[in-house]
Amino acid sequence: MSIFVDKKTKLVVQGITGRDGSFHAEQMKKYGTKVVAGVTPGKGGSSVAGIPVFNTVAEAVEQTGANTSVVYVPQAFAADAVYEAADAGIKMIVCVTEGVPANEMMKVVPYVKARGARLVGPNCPGVISPDQCKVGILPGTIVKKGYVGVVSRSGTLTYEAIWALTLENMGQTTCIGIGGDQVIGTNFIDCLEAFQADKATRAIVMIGEIGGSDEELAAEYIKKHVTKPVVAFIAGQTAPPGKRMGHAGAIISGGSGTAAEKIAALNKVGIPVAGSPTEIPGLLKEAMKKSRAKAKPGRPVTRKKATVKMAGKKLTTRKRSTARRTVTARKKRK
Repeated sequence: MSIFVDKKTKLVVQGITGRDGSFHAEQMKKYGTKVVAGVTPGKGGSSVAGIPVFNTVAEAVEQTGANTSVVYVPQAFAADAVYEAADAGIKMIVCVTEGVPANEMMKVVPYVKARGARLVGPNCPGVISPDQCKVGILPGTIVKKGYVGVVSRSGTLTYEAIWALTLENMGQTTCIGIGGDQVIGTNFIDCLEAFQADKATRAIVMIGEIGGSDEELAAEYIKKHVTKPVVAFIAGQTAPPGKRMGHAGAIISGGSGTAAEKIAALNKVGIPVAGSPTEIPGLLKEAMKKSRAKAKPGRPVTRKKATVKMAGKKLTTRKRSTARRTVTARKKRK
């Protein structure tokens, strides 16, 4: 099993005729994703790598039955692309585009949720369920089908962590890059809830980073609702306060959002935090071992069955009362 995307995913690529859209559309198709359509206004009737192009998402959905969208539209038009996908009935929208203004996303996120859809991103690498489906830019060569769910705010560190797991033969159910911006459509808690419910996921890796309070909130959620072993890594442990590290969400401000605070919050609820992505497999193996030992029931106490002689026969204590009632009834009849 997996979460969010699988073999039933039918993908439409918004911005398919652009440089990034055309390249990744072909890569997703080669991986095995059912890329059923692309959308670029004014380019309807053409095709990219054998994928039909439509003028609107609504037209693509009507003609192909697409249920998932990935957005490779420039930042000035990305919010409108997400609106269009939601209005067309798409239920899973992955926005790879970075640089989308936070004030725009504050309107987009509730709009998408109100229509019963899920938005992953913006500024994210997407979602991949090994051997099933790839939506976004996550490289299919580093993943391996298995039992570990991976969720990350970071970008390329996600790839490093996944590769470390794969090298240790610890395959993944689904890997999700939720994006590092201040306003995103899907957060840690959303993914943790989904992984907890997924029967194939036996362990979870959470990759956070400095800035905001998402990791602290996730730690509280894990304490109350997650029973599967979790291991974390926090990026930006050496970042100086007040410095922006890469993107909008990775900034320490007002003395909060530091790596130390996040690590302390996670450790407080029993989640080990790796010093580097390469330490994750070892910590996860240990966490899974402890989880199995904790869940393993103790040996039941065996009690010897007492026996009693009655009417020349040996009877167990379970049969004793029944036998006595039978003998008593016979005496009365005599």
